[in-house]
Amino acid sequence: MEQDVKLISVIVTAYNIEKYLPRCVDSLLAQTYEPMEIILVDDGSTDGTAAICDEYAQKSSFIHVIHKENGGPSSARNAGLKIAKGNYIGYVDGDDWTEPSMYEDMLGACRSTGAEIAICSYRQVGEGAEKSHPSGKVFALSRQEALELYISGDPQYHIYHSVWSKLFDRKVIEDIRFPEGRKSEDIMYTTWALTRASKCVFLDTLYYNYMVDRRGSIMNSRLHERRFRDEIPFWKEQREYLQGLGMQELAEKAAYQFYRKMVFYYVDFRDRGMQESGRELIRMLRGEKQEIKRIYKKEFVAAGDRIRMKLILFWPGGYYKVVKAYDRFVIPLRQG
Repeated sequence: MEQDVKLISVIVTAYNIEKYLPRCVDSLLAQTYEPMEIILVDDGSTDGTAAICDEYAQKSSFIHVIHKENGGPSSARNAGLKIAKGNYIGYVDGDDWTEPSMYEDMLGACRSTGAEIAICSYRQVGEGAEKSHPSGKVFALSRQEALELYISGDPQYHIYHSVWSKLFDRKVIEDIRFPEGRKSEDIMYTTWALTRASKCVFLDTLYYNYMVDRRGSIMNSRLHERRFRDEIPFWKEQREYLQGLGMQELAEKAAYQFYRKMVFYYVDFRDRGMQESGRELIRMLRGEKQEIKRIYKKEFVAAGDRIRMKLILFWPGGYYKVVKAYDRFVIPLRQG
C-alpha cells in the first residue's frame, strides 16, 4: 500500500429504517475506493435496524457499529466522529445511497486541486423530486467563491447545506461538532467548515441519491416548530458568525437570502392553512423592518425582491393573493 493512501470514514445515521438501510450499506460496500471504514450509528431504533447493523458488521471488517439512545441525527453523527479514524470524513443518511465511485472521485478531486472539502451534486428520488441536469465538470473554488455560492445560491453549483453531499478533510472539521437537540443542524456545520477551508472543489455529477418525502409531508405542528425553533435561529446565527469573522458583505448577503426565504415561508404557511404561523412570521419581519430596509438598498438585491418585500410588509394577504393569481394565470401562459 502506498504511503499517501488516505483512510475515508463514512458515518451513517440510522433510525427505524430497516426497509432502506441494506441498500445504503450495500452501496458503501460497493465503493471503488479503499481503504474505507463505515460507521453505522443505530440511534435507538425500535424496529429491525439495530439487528441489520450488527449483521453487516459480522460480514465486513470495514464496518463498525454504535448502538445508542435516541438523540437525533446530530447526536448520532457526533457519536460516529468520536471513533472515526479517517483522514477524510463523509456522512450518509441511512435511507439514502451512493454511486460506486463517489468517494474515489471526490478524494481524487481534493488531491488534484488541493481542496480540503469536496462537494458533489445529488439526485432527488421519490415523490416531489426535482430533476437535475449535471454537467459532469469539476470546478475548483477558493474559500470566498465557495462561501458566495453557498450563501447566495447558483443553479450551476448546487452547494447545499446538507453534509451528505460532501467529503471533509479531517483537519478542517477536527474540533467541529453538530449542534444537538435541533433540526437543520447542517446549516452551521457547513458554514463553519467552509470558512475554515482554503479551497473547495465542486463535482457536478450525481453521486448521491437523496430520498425525498419518505415519511410524507411534515405535519403543520412539526413544521412550525422546525422553522421557528431551528431553521430561523440557525440562519440568523450564520449571519452573526460571518459578521464576527469580518465578512460583512457575505453577512449582508446571508441576511438578504434569509429574508427571501421568509417570503417563501409565508406563502407556504398560507398554502397549508397555517394562518397563525404566517402572522407570527409577519410580526417577526415587521420587527426587523429597519434592518430589512437597509439590506434591501444593497446593489445585489433584485428589483423584484424589493417589490415583493414592500408588499408583504404592507399587505401580507394581498401579497398572497398576487402570488396565487400569478401561479394560476401567468405561469401557464408562459409554459404554453
